[in-house]
Amino acid sequence: MKFLATACALAALANSALALPKITRVGRYLFNPDGSRFYIKGIAYQEQGRLAVTDDPNAFPEPDNFVDPLLCQMPASAMFLISNLTVNAIRVYSVNASLNHDDCMAALDAAGIYTMIDLSLPVNGSLDRSSPAWTTNLLDLYIGTIDVFSKNVLAYNIGNEVVTDTNNTVAAPFIKAAARDVKAYLKSKGSSALVGYASTDGSGWRDPLANYLACDRDDDSLDIYGQLRELPCRCLLFRVRMRVPTPRLWTEATALFSSQMTPVWSGGLAFSYFPAVGGYGMIELSADNATVTTSDDYTRLQNVLSNITFVNEPTQSNAAPSTYPACPAASTDFLASSTLPPTPNTATCECIKANSFSCLFTPTTEQGVRGVGQLLDNGCQLLGQAGGTCDAIAGNGQTGVYGPLSGCSPETKLSYVFSQYYERTNRNAQSCSFGGNATVANPLPSSSEAAAAAQSSCITSGPTGVVTPTAPATTRTPVSTSTSGSNGGGNGNQNGVGKGAVVGLAAAIGAGLVSAVWVAF
Repeated sequence: MKFLATACALAALANSALALPKITRVGRYLFNPDGSRFYIKGIAYQEQGRLAVTDDPNAFPEPDNFVDPLLCQMPASAMFLISNLTVNAIRVYSVNASLNHDDCMAALDAAGIYTMIDLSLPVNGSLDRSSPAWTTNLLDLYIGTIDVFSKNVLAYNIGNEVVTDTNNTVAAPFIKAAARDVKAYLKSKGSSALVGYASTDGSGWRDPLANYLACDRDDDSLDIYGQLRELPCRCLLFRVRMRVPTPRLWTEATALFSSQMTPVWSGGLAFSYFPAVGGYGMIELSADNATVTTSDDYTRLQNVLSNITFVNEPTQSNAAPSTYPACPAASTDFLASSTLPPTPNTATCECIKANSFSCLFTPTTEQGVRGVGQLLDNGCQLLGQAGGTCDAIAGNGQTGVYGPLSGCSPETKLSYVFSQYYERTNRNAQSCSFGGNATVANPLPSSSEAAAAAQSSCITSGPTGVVTPTAPATTRTPVSTSTSGSNGGGNGNQNGVGKGAVVGLAAAIGAGLVSAVWVAF
């Protein structure tokens, strides 16, 4: 099957269409406006591209660029083929908020297709499992994306497989804080979009993480929790990756929407529309992206999905109200503190940047931009040798202790460390270089004492704790896009479900684990 033309040609039809119905969550279930159950029957929609090169054999594969799939640069056949699968949702892993997506979003709306959009981006635009922090630049990035995609979005995902083993369960408080602040911002904007997170599988920490992200109260608990799992054989559990992926019979999809599974799950997402490593794609694109050829996997999935009947039980009128599992205590398998980091405070960070820094982070090379983590490590080591500490910029998800500047951007943290070291070495000119990535501030604070006083004043005068975020003055896009790329995930996340075949979706409320929505079959 082959098709030609451009997807934007459908936008004219979309402009006259009514907006998609508002989907709400009650307890562990999702509902249509008429009170009937809503299920996600979707597909992952993002080209998989280049993964970052690493010398670490144990490294988790991460993308280093992406292609925005909602720019109407795909054939019109894509919209036809997606609709022909009878799906009602797509998941997109990386988008560029500085670009206009109105035509494609309108076309999707007209076709009755909801979007689930990840807010993170590759490289420096996501929660980093190796050094987690919830910072002003990430919050601004997330808000900037929300502001340009506020129409017909079913859910925003705040992270993707950030936690991958016991050691990085310390990232859980930062994930939960991101959910809290994104939910507060959506509420302030009158948005009905849900907030989700996609988790991978793991022994010991899987269940505590699910309960942790769903516990406590609605303000900081997830609406949708995606549990991904890989197994050596074809069976139904969350995400399933088969060792021999061909042919894919999609029997998991039939089971997922059965009456035995729908008391817990509210749908799923097949991986993937675009070609992916391992042969998981549904289509092949010509070199000029003008021609699309479907695979046998596409045909089999179409046959399965078109014969699925949704189970309308319970209805909204008889659904149990929201209840929250107990927050798990820290253990040897799950290290997260119940104390969350505060809302990142741009006012305090900008005040300190403007009034107290004497040595500024000014990268002159791409290596300097991408090497922020290494520069911080080196700077803190030197500062420690000089008698100082990096406590002010540190955040510890295991102890629940967060320094007053822990929510500032990496660039601001670097300038803080550089300045502290510069002052402790009596403003030695050689102490403000850091491989050519630092320069002396102009004007300088009049003295070390004046710089310290300005810093203290900024910290005490700014808002603290948990507050409702506001839109940034400018949208920050801290990564590069490319004409060939991946489906995002950033330095703390794997690129979506690139290795999987099934992602189970569960609305994150209820006893035990979660309930409702995100399966890649």
